[in-house]
Amino acid sequence: MKLNERSVAHYALSDSPADHMGFLRTWGGPGTPPTPSGTGRRCWFVLKGNLLFSFESREGRAPLSLVVLEGCTVELAEAPVPEEFAFAICFDAPGVRPHLLAAEGPAAQEAWVKVLSRASFGYMRLVVRELESQLQDARQSLALQRRSSRKSVASRCKPQAPNHGAAGLENGHCLSKDSSPVGLVEEAASRSAGWGLAEWELQGPASLLLGRGQSPVSPETSCFSTLHDWYGQEIVELRQCWQKRAQGSHSKCEEQDRP
Repeated sequence: MKLNERSVAHYALSDSPADHMGFLRTWGGPGTPPTPSGTGRRCWFVLKGNLLFSFESREGRAPLSLVVLEGCTVELAEAPVPEEFAFAICFDAPGVRPHLLAAEGPAAQEAWVKVLSRASFGYMRLVVRELESQLQDARQSLALQRRSSRKSVASRCKPQAPNHGAAGLENGHCLSKDSSPVGLVEEAASRSAGWGLAEWELQGPASLLLGRGQSPVSPETSCFSTLHDWYGQEIVELRQCWQKRAQGSHSKCEEQDRP
């Protein structure tokens, strides 16, 4: 793989956020000469995307080495020096030796192994496929929920047929003989004979419905549109009665004003 050294160095020193960084000890990596004592070389490592840079120090201005984390695995390993928390970056290509690194503690070792294992584009492709699968399942589940909710709403809006077989039942409510629709109509008719127009209007929509021989508890009033039309007729009648009364009072006032 050929890389432009200037572009790589510019990216390593740019202000782009790093995925992980910290001190690691390395043994004979590319660009890092081995130490005579075999204790390794302590360098500052910066991970950006799938690129692992190493520097001489935290303030280093030129990267010492670069590892492209593609086609590789990260495994725990034994360090040449005891009490070192080492791991190795192993490549599948033949003839490429692994990069042996060591962290300063078990927590740092675990963190480096985790982020390096997830840095490749191959891992990102697997994550994207899994997320796409979960999104597809969520969309299908949402579509099924919407269908079931629409069916339930449609079933609620369907008018229920009255049960003619059960005596004294009106829309699921038990009515006595005196409170049946016929009895209510007869009672309303008898009371209206001794009431004035104002008293009759104050009895509300139910009395007007009974006056027309209609039941206020009707199967057809389960939908809003039917209920709206039902009470709209009552409002029109009330408005006409009010206009007649207003015209009558106005004519009386004119007669009184005449000399």
